Amino acid sequence: MNALLAVPFLVPLLGAAATLLMRRSPRSQQVTSVLTLAAVVADAALLLYRTSDGTVLTSQAGGWQAPLGITVVADPLTALLLLVSSSVLLIVLLYAIGQDIGGLSRAMPQVFHPIYLVLTAGVCLSFLAGDLFNLFVGFEIMLTASYALITQAPTRERVRASMIYTVVSLTSSILFLTGIALVYALTGTVNLADIAGKLGTAPPALSMVLALMFLVVFGIKAAIVPMHFWLPDSYPVAITRISAIFAALLTKVAVYAIIRTQTLLFGGDDISSVLLWIAIATMIVGILGALVQDDINRVMSFALVSHIGFMIFGLGLNSVAGIAGVVIYLVHHIVVQATLFLVNGLIRQYVGHTSLRAVRGLTTVSPALALFFFLPAMSLAGLPPMSGFIAKVALFEAGAEAGGRLVWLGIAAGVATSLLTMMAIFRIWVRGFWGTPMPDMVEAREQLRRGSNRGGLRMMTMMTGVMVGVGLFVAFAAGPLAEIAFTAAHDLLEGGAYVEAVLGGGGTTS
Repeated sequence: MNALLAVPFLVPLLGAAATLLMRRSPRSQQVTSVLTLAAVVADAALLLYRTSDGTVLTSQAGGWQAPLGITVVADPLTALLLLVSSSVLLIVLLYAIGQDIGGLSRAMPQVFHPIYLVLTAGVCLSFLAGDLFNLFVGFEIMLTASYALITQAPTRERVRASMIYTVVSLTSSILFLTGIALVYALTGTVNLADIAGKLGTAPPALSMVLALMFLVVFGIKAAIVPMHFWLPDSYPVAITRISAIFAALLTKVAVYAIIRTQTLLFGGDDISSVLLWIAIATMIVGILGALVQDDINRVMSFALVSHIGFMIFGLGLNSVAGIAGVVIYLVHHIVVQATLFLVNGLIRQYVGHTSLRAVRGLTTVSPALALFFFLPAMSLAGLPPMSGFIAKVALFEAGAEAGGRLVWLGIAAGVATSLLTMMAIFRIWVRGFWGTPMPDMVEAREQLRRGSNRGGLRMMTMMTGVMVGVGLFVAFAAGPLAEIAFTAAHDLLEGGAYVEAVLGGGGTTS
């Protein structure tokens, strides 16, 4: 197997085994985890360099040729998401190390590191999988690790949330296996490139049923309306390091799977109107839910659901410009959501909770914290010149180009959602950041600054600042990002380069 394609999921698995053996040496675990993720980031950067022109790299495990063997594939979309995801995973890991150093978390760090690296392996394998079964394996590795992570520092509320999360995820997994079995019965293969050719001869009604089934499977995991109910009850109660990764990556891996299957396997034309209706419902229902919450984490969780709708909208356009907008939005949203949940974690350190009923004057408590919230929040709302504005403009321009009554309704829903997002953010700002801080908040701040854990808090703040900087860089690098996004979108809709690389011997095999 080509080393470049193996590193993102094999190295984290080896790192997980090593950190498990090092459980009596926290410092060794930390160093090993950081070096492991740094290697994944470097490998992903090299993969993006190799594929940014549209090149598709493939590798066949054990020398078995596709469609019989296990195929891993890297195209521009895969490589870009690998780089962004692994970078976020690394920054959040350093944030978590700050929590452990300062004794600011009740999680068990000796258990956290192996599970976190297993989660990394699952995320990377999901992006690289060239067949449905290994896509399922990647999801299950990722979800199994997430089951363990969501119950870190268990409380009654976290156990309850983890039960909801686990039951919903297992239901989705059962449907996923059923879908794989049906596809295999119809085509005799699970290789994505091979299925793409063979589904073309299947009855249109049957292909439509399969397309809808996979949309439901991944829609549950992506938390699209009406399958979103589990997310606002699960993510806010997890410890910060976990909720940040869940919000940033788990739903986006599912969105990636929707993009890959709907474009490569099913074409997308027949299901476009369904996707557009789902996008509109997801935008509106999610943001209305955010407006009535009194906890910052729950506001951000409902906003997360809402903004998944923007990505589904771009996919529903079924055009190069629309899918390019989705790619840009994916990158923006991964970074912004991770940043906001890290900021929420800092608020929890200062105040002990994130309830808007008992928080005010955070700007006085920590001006840096206020800045770190304001910048990504404005990006989420789509204020220029932030990355969210660039991503939304790309989607709206693609929609205006496509035209049609339903598309214009989607654009109107997107504009309304952006305005309502701004309203939700200003509600947090007015109630939580303005005003005179409560006496207990000032006292807690002083204890943190004088206590032995101030070094850990400083590292957490620094990593949050780094994440804010990454978000600003995404806006600054909008030109090169757009070029990669359009290349990826063209390849996704055309599909020939992917199929040729996998089945035609165009890839790298060892």
